[in-house]
Amino acid sequence: MELEQLKSTWQQLANELARSNLLREEALVASRLQRTRSSLRPLYLGQVLQMLFALPFVLLAALLWSRQPDAWAVIVAGVLVHAYGVVSIVAAGLTLGRLHAIDFSGPVLSIQHQLAQVRRAYVISGMLAGLPWWLLWMLVLMVLAGLGGIDLSAQQPWFVGLSLAFGALGLAATAWFHRWARQPQRAAFGRRMDALLTGASLRRAQSQLAELERFRSE
Repeated sequence: MELEQLKSTWQQLANELARSNLLREEALVASRLQRTRSSLRPLYLGQVLQMLFALPFVLLAALLWSRQPDAWAVIVAGVLVHAYGVVSIVAAGLTLGRLHAIDFSGPVLSIQHQLAQVRRAYVISGMLAGLPWWLLWMLVLMVLAGLGGIDLSAQQPWFVGLSLAFGALGLAATAWFHRWARQPQRAAFGRRMDALLTGASLRRAQSQLAELERFRSE
């Protein structure tokens, strides 16, 4: 009888220890997931700032339309500036939507998959907001001149033409470099480039999730 009581007591202690370990593990996982969520705040702020940055371009184009320009070059520049503002805002909004959709109560692998979707949206958003500036600065100048009733392409055709040509070459060079950096023989360099494009907050969050997954698999 005493042996049976000893076995029962031992089993109860084992169950309590298992429950205690489980609770500690759950608390540790919750703490690390909260840290991962917090590390994404700079990314959230960056997308909000991108939307605020793009809004003036939409307003600038709207102001141009109110002046009813008749020069085709000014109209084309206004359309492109307007499109840039709208696309940048939409891209940032889609990235924010991906961020809000992350379910931190789900499995770690699922969170990693959702974070990968955020990364893709973030990279695309950054490219849409950044790459057009090879040409956009000149288009903005044309719109600003158009607000004063001046067709900059007619007044300064060489300046406008050379500036746009330089911007087109810059875009082409950027596209070539992107493909060059991702060739198999430069895989390590390509990974470093991808890390730079990803952003510090996303890299930190991905690293924390990978660490958490290793911990849970041990």
